[in-house]
Amino acid sequence: MNDPHYYCVIMAGGLGTRFWPVSRDSRPKQFLTVTKTGKSFLRLAYERARTVADPSNIIVVTLERYRELVLAELPELEYRNLLMEPYNRNTASCIAYATYTILKRDPAAVALVTPADQVVEDEPLFTSTALEGLDYAAGSDVLLTLGILPRRPDPNFGYIQTDGPAGDGRPVRVKTFTEKPSRDLAQVFVDSGEFLWNSGIFIWKASVISQELERYAPEVARQWNGWELFLGGDNEHEYLQRIYADMPRTSIDYAVMEKSERVMAIPAYFGWNDLGNWDSFYEYFAGGDGNAVKTGCDTLLRESSNTVVTSPLKHKLLVVKGLDNFIVYDSEDILMICPRDEKSIADLLATITLPEYEKYR
Repeated sequence: MNDPHYYCVIMAGGLGTRFWPVSRDSRPKQFLTVTKTGKSFLRLAYERARTVADPSNIIVVTLERYRELVLAELPELEYRNLLMEPYNRNTASCIAYATYTILKRDPAAVALVTPADQVVEDEPLFTSTALEGLDYAAGSDVLLTLGILPRRPDPNFGYIQTDGPAGDGRPVRVKTFTEKPSRDLAQVFVDSGEFLWNSGIFIWKASVISQELERYAPEVARQWNGWELFLGGDNEHEYLQRIYADMPRTSIDYAVMEKSERVMAIPAYFGWNDLGNWDSFYEYFAGGDGNAVKTGCDTLLRESSNTVVTSPLKHKLLVVKGLDNFIVYDSEDILMICPRDEKSIADLLATITLPEYEKYR
């Protein structure tokens, strides 16, 4: 039996734009079954949440337009625990919504907050790490973040610099956050041994993060005036429509974590991957031949290296020869063949924002 004051918040409203065209507006990454388990990211996040919190204390925050997708993946989710934002305003508003909802139910709540779209391996180690963090946060007025020991200088992740050794598993004070550095700077971070990847997984008392939102992100907190009256009531939907019209678009990292003096990191040793971009997809699926192949059809790959080949299609033969450091994605409506370097992918994603490509987003 888990502690009745322990909660888990799953953030499932992201758009997954960096993982286009696998992730689309109509079905973003958290609902996809591209993991090795064959389960969706959201389903896996929920199953992990059940190991640290009772099902009645698991909250899922998503966008209104993804309501049916969430319920299809999590039919057992209590409907009152499905919080639906009218618009995507990044993680600060998402976390504020969940925090005030939880505070209204349980002022003594301690919450683990996690994105829905991550891969975690060694789940028993994840559970023990999360429970240790919940126990620590229950007795301290701190904001904990789980920091992952970096395996490579990845410029797609955020980095946490700790004020002291981060190798013994105990919470350590955080000095700085750096969001998506250049590859050269990421190499410096990794070589220094002072930095962890920012997993985006947080643990705190609901009362403490509420205080820090008011202190460091008043432009967000003041939009929620009246939450005690409206959240959980018959007029919640109208209230959200009104306040989200002017809700600032900002991340919890920028709004609070980079400013608060209460932030500490717990070094995490479980396997972790944020499959939010093609580099992390490549690392996750790379085989002994140096290529990453994830297809539902017969695939013939020859004289190629460092290349991603993926397709959800069946009943066809996908043939690739002579490519080095490329991405090949084949679906019913999109065939993408693109160099796997950052600039090529960025240029492509920028092009897809043009109006004439709206139906492919």
